[in-house]
Amino acid sequence: MLKRKDPPTSAAGAAKKKGTDKSSVQSSLALWVKPSVETSADKSLVTLDSLAAGLDDNTKKLLKLEVDTMDQEWLKALKAEFRKNYFLELKKFLATDAKSHKIFPPAEDIYSWSRFTPVSKVRVIILGQDPYHNVGQAHGLCFSVRPGVTPPPSLVNIYKAMKIDIPTFRVPKHGYLENWAKNGVLLLNAALTVRAHDAGSHSKKGWEEFTDAAINYLNEKKSGLVFILWGGHAHKKGKRIDKQKHLVLKAPHPSPLSARGGFFECRHWSQANAYLKNGVQETASASDKDAVEQVPPEEEKAGMGETANANENNAVEQVAVVN
Repeated sequence: MLKRKDPPTSAAGAAKKKGTDKSSVQSSLALWVKPSVETSADKSLVTLDSLAAGLDDNTKKLLKLEVDTMDQEWLKALKAEFRKNYFLELKKFLATDAKSHKIFPPAEDIYSWSRFTPVSKVRVIILGQDPYHNVGQAHGLCFSVRPGVTPPPSLVNIYKAMKIDIPTFRVPKHGYLENWAKNGVLLLNAALTVRAHDAGSHSKKGWEEFTDAAINYLNEKKSGLVFILWGGHAHKKGKRIDKQKHLVLKAPHPSPLSARGGFFECRHWSQANAYLKNGVQETASASDKDAVEQVPPEEEKAGMGETANANENNAVEQVAVVN
């Protein structure tokens, strides 16, 4: 089991097995945010005994993964959630489901987002929906895939939009977004697990309430953050974000099923840069405003998160792919 002091997930091990230098894997991935210098003053530790005080032994065991693998800052921020009935029922469901199904990402990677991007480091939040459900893809960061895995269609379109927005961006041949996460970009899915080859299978089991709590914490306790919301699902999840304290950027989902509705022209990276640098929001053009207000019906029908399903793989053939 990985410890919190080890931000790399099992993806790092995969890179080593392939003989890949992780620094070279990252070299062509341009970052659009600077590392945060904020640090947490609270050095106390949340232990299993303190988190599960008063709970029976079986219930206590359900929370071991959180204490073993979650970043301490996030453990403290979300401590109240772990004892709530919905979360304990979620953990019971996961324990039962894992006996008969393969679950992604691997257990040690479920909370990798928290280790890569502790509360004190968060500057940008990108919301996904569902982990990738094919073998070797999901590792706990939304839209990201492990080293050596071909970038899925949605991520290809993200790169394309970045290139349109920032012409100097060098499009990488990989989809490993570790550097984004390390530099303050919280890559958070609404649901943190999924059954293999079964998109949305762990939705509405309790994860959404948990990740809502994470978003609410950032919204209430921090200021000057950038929330990037792609697609109708993310738009709804971000409704409570205080726009007086934070910058909220909306666009259609990058899936090939909806990206042509305005995603490629969203300019979210340059807008985030300007806000983080100057503390002011750039004025969106008329086309930008139109794009964020429209949610393509096919996206809503498909219930797309970041999942690359058969329909998306077929649709990508109609979209110009960046090499």
